Amino acid sequence: MEKPGWLKIRPPNTEKFERIKKRLDELGLYTVCQGAHCPNMSECWSSGTATFMIMGDTCTRGCRFCAVKKGAKGKELDGREPLKLAKAVKEFGLNYVVITSVDRDDLADGGAGHFADCVRAVKALKPEVRVEVLIPDFSGSEESLRKVVEARPDVIAHNIETTRAMQKLVRDRRANYEQSLRVLKNVKGMDARIYTKSSIMLGLGEKEEQVLRAMDDLREVQCDILTIGQYLRPSERQMEVVEYVKPDRFKQLKKEGELKGFLYVASGPFVRTSYRAGELFIKGVLRKQMGNEKR
Repeated sequence: MEKPGWLKIRPPNTEKFERIKKRLDELGLYTVCQGAHCPNMSECWSSGTATFMIMGDTCTRGCRFCAVKKGAKGKELDGREPLKLAKAVKEFGLNYVVITSVDRDDLADGGAGHFADCVRAVKALKPEVRVEVLIPDFSGSEESLRKVVEARPDVIAHNIETTRAMQKLVRDRRANYEQSLRVLKNVKGMDARIYTKSSIMLGLGEKEEQVLRAMDDLREVQCDILTIGQYLRPSERQMEVVEYVKPDRFKQLKKEGELKGFLYVASGPFVRTSYRAGELFIKGVLRKQMGNEKR
């Protein structure tokens, strides 16, 4: 399907982008920005936000929309990765960092302990930085989830990815809609101070009423922040785009989400889970929250 005119990706061309890219290679660190072919890479890196992918580049699940390398077993965990990550955050002068990972069903805790170590290392080396984690479902384990919660990231994100009706077509069979909602609900149950966040892709064949229902489902588990973006096929190996959603529809969905009570909704063709996450959180969520407290 030919891409419409509003889907023009800006090439990365800033000095800061090139410096970060070179240093990441030297440190042996990996970002989901690169692995997922994100169209916002230059914009986010240049504005002081980066999304690091920990625990290797091999995912043990096979979602049909994702370009990340897949396998039955991931790489052996690097015990020095938390410190290397923390040093990179400090060196790059980042004010907001997103830490995500491949799914690691081959690990006993799904990698939750490693997530927690990374959060603590970043906070120890640069206490003022805001840390968001975009986590897998840890196969539904509350014990694993608690490890991440107790590390006290500022935001815990977990994506439902698509509507309830589209789950089996889009996601790996080990992921499921109800389990993803439970992850978000359990975070609030363990520590209500942590903000929660989720994301929905459009253009996969979902219906309007299904998207609105998914929003309601997220609000029922007290999800605070929502991002909505256009699915863009990374390569011919992934599922095809069914529809390129017009910008006006994204604007309308943003309004719908705000009316439903999300603290902040980012909605647009190029929006991704971590799209300008620092700006979204600091300007969109914290300021709104402080304004509500003053009333």
